[in-house]
Amino acid sequence: MQLEFVGWFQILLGTLWRFWPVWLALAVLFALSFAFKKRLGLYGQILDTGVGIAGVFICGFWLFSAIFAGTIAPFNPLGQYPIMKDALPGAIEPNSGQIFLFGGDTLARDVFSRMVFGSQIVMIIAPAATLFALMVGTTLGLPAGFFGGKIDTFLSFLANLVLAFPVILLFYLLVTPGIMETPIPYTMAGIFFIFPIIFFCTLFYTRYSHRPGLLAIQIGLTVLIGGWIYAGLVFNADPFGIVAIRPNELNIFVAVVFASSPGVFRIVRGLSMDIKTRDYVAAAQTRGESSWYIMLWEVLPNARGPLIVDVCLRIGYTTILLGTLGYFGLGLAPESPDWGTAIKDSSRLLRAYIHPALPPVVALMSFVLGLNLLADALREQSLKD
Repeated sequence: MQLEFVGWFQILLGTLWRFWPVWLALAVLFALSFAFKKRLGLYGQILDTGVGIAGVFICGFWLFSAIFAGTIAPFNPLGQYPIMKDALPGAIEPNSGQIFLFGGDTLARDVFSRMVFGSQIVMIIAPAATLFALMVGTTLGLPAGFFGGKIDTFLSFLANLVLAFPVILLFYLLVTPGIMETPIPYTMAGIFFIFPIIFFCTLFYTRYSHRPGLLAIQIGLTVLIGGWIYAGLVFNADPFGIVAIRPNELNIFVAVVFASSPGVFRIVRGLSMDIKTRDYVAAAQTRGESSWYIMLWEVLPNARGPLIVDVCLRIGYTTILLGTLGYFGLGLAPESPDWGTAIKDSSRLLRAYIHPALPPVVALMSFVLGLNLLADALREQSLKD
């Protein structure tokens, strides 16, 4: 059967039209952001610069693409249409009449749909793993920098031990398929995922210990919600089936947290050592506040600027890492639509068909660029503050 094609102008218009939920969501986001800019603190301040607006736009584009992927993508990302194997961009699928806007890959899947659904994987794993690494690094870095002494020596030794290990080899060891059959990933997940619960329980206790009623509600909600998420992630025992993660995704998640936490630890430790010498910390000590209260409510809020910048950059690093692991065939399932796997699949016939490789490459590059622009804008504002 002879395939029919549409022109490049129709491909461009069709692509822009498929993203209509994203354009609508971005319009609402920027309208509300500029309307309430003075009330939005640091986020509102970064909209004063072109770099900040560009960063928010690009990151928002991929965030909303992940949210509305089911509406944007015209085909199932795993669906195969034999006649569309290696089809060029603009080919019309005969049965549905839908256009393969970016063509078909070597397994006859729609490249455009796979790129869109690939954003979901990136938006779930990269920010979530980075936030968990932030929790682990912050929980350990604050006491190391604030107390010093043997605590600092021990925790710094552990962090330096992980940082001294070659990163690529570390991830290769942690993400190889054979390790999923061992209890190592679940043991590490059980350790790392308990840190957010400890962090928030300590946070609320130091603040509201003199108000037992309010404290009981906050601790109860933290343990309830945290325990529910913990059971779903570590034991795959969520009774509602909402919080669940496949073994290969858990492997990547744990590997990213394990490798990123020491970097966060060193940043928080350095900031804590600097901020603890400030006058407002001495004033809190004079009032008789506990050490953990000072760390969580005096030191940490004043370290938020560099930490927010680091989080943006670290999400970008994690995104590149996910792409690298997918390219080497590690971690996610072979049929996964993540951008790294898509690049790997298309690279095998790169000389003959270049069109399947370009969309995931541009997607990966643009998202990391948006995060870097956002980090630059945040850095500028933090220096002004």
